[in-house]
Amino acid sequence: MAMLALSLSLSLSSRPLSSSSAFLRSKQRAPHLHLHRLLLPKPLSSASTSACALTPPTPLADTTPAPDADPTPLFLRPATHRVPPTALAAFRRRASALVPPSAPHLHRHLRWLLADATDPSSSAAAASDGDGPALLRAPLEDLEAMWLRHVRERTPFQYVVGNEHWRDLVVAVAEGVLIPRPETEAVVDMVRAVEGFADGWWADLGTGSGAIAVAVARELGAHGRVFATDVSEVAIDVARLNVQRYGVQDKVEIRHGSWFEPLQDLKGKLMGVISNPPYIPTDDLPGLQPEVGWHEPKLALDGGKDGLEHLLHLCEGLSSVLEPGGFFVFETSSVL
Repeated sequence: MAMLALSLSLSLSSRPLSSSSAFLRSKQRAPHLHLHRLLLPKPLSSASTSACALTPPTPLADTTPAPDADPTPLFLRPATHRVPPTALAAFRRRASALVPPSAPHLHRHLRWLLADATDPSSSAAAASDGDGPALLRAPLEDLEAMWLRHVRERTPFQYVVGNEHWRDLVVAVAEGVLIPRPETEAVVDMVRAVEGFADGWWADLGTGSGAIAVAVARELGAHGRVFATDVSEVAIDVARLNVQRYGVQDKVEIRHGSWFEPLQDLKGKLMGVISNPPYIPTDDLPGLQPEVGWHEPKLALDGGKDGLEHLLHLCEGLSSVLEPGGFFVFETSSVL
């Protein structure tokens, strides 16, 4: 059995708009990525927090957005809200005033929020006009509510704006779906390193936002396919949105169900299985930074007592779906 492992640190943001290090970089259980070739397929620590001065003593009782909030990612909404430059400047000042000196990364997030909310063509026109109104994708009061959720409730910025920049993609995300991390990008590179991968059939188990499935699909040839599964209906909806946005419906088939359950018709047909399963030990969950532990889905984080519960389940089921000599590409916190 051949194995390639990379040890990488965990971070929460990958927007390529700043050369500084990603915000709230965590040292909690740095993941390892593995590529296993199954020549004869057969069944087969403690987290530290990265808190800042914004951390309140206990999580808020209810941090979900209002029921009538627009679920559409901010960058996909039409820019129909005309805002005078004086009102926009006043919002900037109010938002900046909420940023403590200990959290300078929030100034960068404020720039990103306004970039996602602003129609570039209207910004250029307003600049040439001198004092023309800007066209925004949401009313200022909605932007203010988004900003307060991020600053005061520690809601991840990606959930606030509804997207994450990952590889060469802008991936739509939503609360209830794990935010794709920069280090998981290496999973796609490992798949690309497999000889003949482009014409193979692959399964992305626990697809979440569909980021891996979409990225792999964009590298496939005429006969390649990705079958992406998830037990979460929220994840299924978000993954379908990302598949449609990138026009890979002919390459990616989204299936609802737990792990191998939706793949009964693919036994022995897959070149490879890809997965980023939950791998944080249950006892470590309370020590996660608030942006993760309070807001990201426990379903996508909790790896059981030792963090290996789901990975071992996947290993036991591989022989049922892989063709001889197939591959298993996965991310975990433990070196196997």
